[in-house]
Amino acid sequence: MAQTDIPLASFSAQDALVAVMVGLSASDENMTTNELLAITRMVETLPVFAGFDRDRLHTISQTVFDLLTEEDGLDALFGLVRDALPEALHETAYALACDVAAADGHAFQAELRFLLELRHELDVDRLSAAAIERGSSVRHRALPEA
Repeated sequence: MAQTDIPLASFSAQDALVAVMVGLSASDENMTTNELLAITRMVETLPVFAGFDRDRLHTISQTVFDLLTEEDGLDALFGLVRDALPEALHETAYALACDVAAADGHAFQAELRFLLELRHELDVDRLSAAAIERGSSVRHRALPEA
């Protein structure tokens, strides 16, 4: 397993949500400024992160990066997320990941694969996933150029 600052078994639900967002952003090996800003903004404003220690962002991010360098790291990451998240937050996790993917205006193939695997891992049904994806898409739409 990865050498990290936090024991992998100690992910809280909030940690798992952050890990999903960071994992999505890192999945294409190109974490954009817009994605990082989206993650920070969501952690700072969404009710699900009330009371979250923002100092953990770096540690959780490093844990995700370490996991993603391992052979079965993505499976390990999804296992940690599943173990930490109550079922009521599965769609929330998927929605947060979709918002990060949409933040830079383009979802790359690696990000789409990550979302597909996340949807399966968290058992988010196809109809709910489509609605979540559509919401993320329209929230992050830019004005058409004239």
